[in-house]
Amino acid sequence: MNSTPLPCITIVAAIDFALLVPLVVGVIIDYHGLAPIIGPIHGAGFLYEVYLAVRGSAERWWGWWFPAVIVITGGPLGALLGHNRAKREAIAATG
Repeated sequence: MNSTPLPCITIVAAIDFALLVPLVVGVIIDYHGLAPIIGPIHGAGFLYEVYLAVRGSAERWWGWWFPAVIVITGGPLGALLGHNRAKREAIAATG
């Protein structure tokens, strides 16, 4: 049985969401001092989420809808919302 990257996607999405919150708060209160530090880390997390989701789709653990949802929603929200459906598809695919 192959191990899917879904647990890793969930962890990265949770960390990415935690990094997104101060960025959004900074925009709201017009404080951008943390953006040069947190922004690139958030961006790297987003790219890693997309990579893992695309890898899972290429391995046919879930459909191409999962990376599309992650990209459309901007990362962590789509990864966390799509987790249950992707998990069901991965279980069905790996047996």
